[in-house]
Amino acid sequence: MSTVTYILAIIVMGVVALVLIRGLFNMMKGGNPNLSNKLMQLRVLLQAIAVLLIMLTLWLTGGGRPS
Repeated sequence: MSTVTYILAIIVMGVVALVLIRGLFNMMKGGNPNLSNKLMQLRVLLQAIAVLLIMLTLWLTGGGRPS
């Protein structure tokens, strides 16, 4: 189970980076401000999901404590 959460966390972190880059490019080119706002809101939501997955992974693996 911890492997699944680990992989999901990595995928979500990659998606966070893609949404961040897309939002930044939209702002730099002077695109639709509503789209930039929605992308940044999506980024915050995805970051929260990534943090939860990382915390779940740490909890399932014992938090990195030696056995």
